[in-house]
Amino acid sequence: MLSRTQLATSTSANMKMPLVTLIATLSASAMFAVAQTTPPSAAVPAPAEAKISAPKLSPEELNAERDKFVKEIRAQIAGHEKEPAETVFKDIKTLKGVPAGRVLAIMNLGYSQSLGVSCTHCHTAGEWDKSDKPQKEIAREMSRLSATINKELLPKIANLDSKQPAVNCTTCHRGEIKPALNLAGAGGPPRPPAPVKPPGA
Repeated sequence: MLSRTQLATSTSANMKMPLVTLIATLSASAMFAVAQTTPPSAAVPAPAEAKISAPKLSPEELNAERDKFVKEIRAQIAGHEKEPAETVFKDIKTLKGVPAGRVLAIMNLGYSQSLGVSCTHCHTAGEWDKSDKPQKEIAREMSRLSATINKELLPKIANLDSKQPAVNCTTCHRGEIKPALNLAGAGGPPRPPAPVKPPGA
């Protein structure tokens, strides 16, 4: 993974690159780094050829499944919703200090819906603290990537309309596991980015 110095250097050299391309490049870099650093013991074994993959759930079925899990967990933490997540749940690393009840909303509305998945994409149902799926650590790395973009990179881009520009999971994923790198069904290459207003315009 690039160091902060390398990231800042490569970013300043590529400032003419469209923001979406820059984010996609950084996302790919982070995913590659995670893949390179995932210990072999954490790797998911290849499925047996005879194993039939689970059918893809419809958006309605995904929502119902997520809501069911959230309801179950909310019942388990009743009375502790306002306590820091790390005192209520096990294996909290990137959401320390966040109220436990809010973590459920972040997981459901932030991560799951942004990627179009259920809770079991990253977690083992009923054993939520288990770290047997690499997707869980990838999500943590991607969260750190978003934080770096929001806190360090976006503030350096002049002439943006927003005073507090931000990216999140949805910015690239758009409800899909694989981030969007072009516009689906546009009938051609991605559209060029909108022109940036010159200073004083």
